[in-house]
Amino acid sequence: MVNQNLTAKEIGFTHEDFAALLDKYDYHFSPGDIVPGTVFSIEPRGALIDIGAKTAAYIPIQEMSINRVDAPEEVLQSNETREFFILTDENEDGQLTLSIRRIEYMRAWERVRQLQKEDATVRSDVFATNRGGALVRIEGLRGFIPGSHISTRKPKEELVGEQLPLKFLEVDEERNRLVLSHRRALVERKMNRLEVGEVVIGTVRGIKPYGAFIDIGGVSGLLHISEISQEHIDTPHSVFNVNDEVKVMIIDLDAERGRISLSTKQLEPEPGDMIKNRDLVYDKAEEMAAKYREQMLAKQQGIAVAPVEGSETAPVEELEVVAETEVPPAIEVEEEIPVAVEE
Repeated sequence: MVNQNLTAKEIGFTHEDFAALLDKYDYHFSPGDIVPGTVFSIEPRGALIDIGAKTAAYIPIQEMSINRVDAPEEVLQSNETREFFILTDENEDGQLTLSIRRIEYMRAWERVRQLQKEDATVRSDVFATNRGGALVRIEGLRGFIPGSHISTRKPKEELVGEQLPLKFLEVDEERNRLVLSHRRALVERKMNRLEVGEVVIGTVRGIKPYGAFIDIGGVSGLLHISEISQEHIDTPHSVFNVNDEVKVMIIDLDAERGRISLSTKQLEPEPGDMIKNRDLVYDKAEEMAAKYREQMLAKQQGIAVAPVEGSETAPVEELEVVAETEVPPAIEVEEEIPVAVEE
C-alpha cells in the first residue's frame, strides 16, 4: 500500500522539478507550422484545440474555413482530430491562434497552379461584377475575369449566376491574384474544330489600321492588312465595312495564345482581285484554298513546289507584334484586380 503522507522531500521530486521537466519536453510551436490537434471544446464563436501545448490553442470561427461559416459545428466536432495551421504566436496567456482556412488556401493555390500547368479549362459561376470585369470562385479562391476577356454580348451585370468556361491567365500566390479568361476558353473550344487551310464565313466586327477583326462563329480572328490582297492597300477601310460578310481562309491557329490568323490574299485568283472583284474571290475560295493546302502539304514533305503567286504571308515577327493588340494584357489596371484571398 502506498503511503499517501510522503513529503516532496522524501520523494525527491518537487513541483519545480515537474515544471522543469514539462519545459524540457515541451514542443516548440511557431507561426506557419501545421500541427495535428484534437477539438475538446466548441464555443459560440470558436473552439479550443489540444495540440500538445501547455495551454489549449484557439481557432476563431472566421479561420475555420475558406467558405463562410455561421456556426463552428458546421466544420468541427468534439474529439475530432485534424490538421491546424498556427496563425499567431502565443498571446499574454500563452495561447496560440490556429487556422484551417490558411491550410485550405495553401492547397487551393497548389491546385490552381497545377490546373494552369495542365492548361485546363475550368467552369465557375459568376457571383459578382465590378467596373473592371467579373468575379468567380476557383477552388475557393476569388478569381477575376477582366472585361476584355469576357466573350459575350450580354451586359456584365446579367452574367451573375451564369456558369462560364475559363482558362487561366495569371496565378500569382505571392501577389494574391488569380486572373482568368472566358474568351480564351471559347477560342480554344472553337479552334479545336478549325483547321489551317479551311475556308470559313465570318462577319467584320472591327477595323483597325493594321487589319480587320472577323467574327467566325463566336470567336475573333485577325485579318492582317498584309493578308487582305496581293496588291498594296492603304487601309482596311478601303476594302471592308463593319458588318460585312466575308469569306476568309485560316492560315494560323495559336491555341496557347488564343489567336486565329486569317487571309483573303491567299484566295485571290489574280493579284488585286479582293479590291477589283471580291465576288470572284469568294466564288473561287475553295479552289484556291485547296491549292494552298497542297502547297503546304508538299512543303511539309520536303517537296519543292512553285509557290502560288503572291502567296507569301506577312513575316511572323510583323504579325506577332500586331496580333498582341487582339489579346489584351491580363492586367490592364493594377488596382482593379481584386485579391484572390480575402483577408
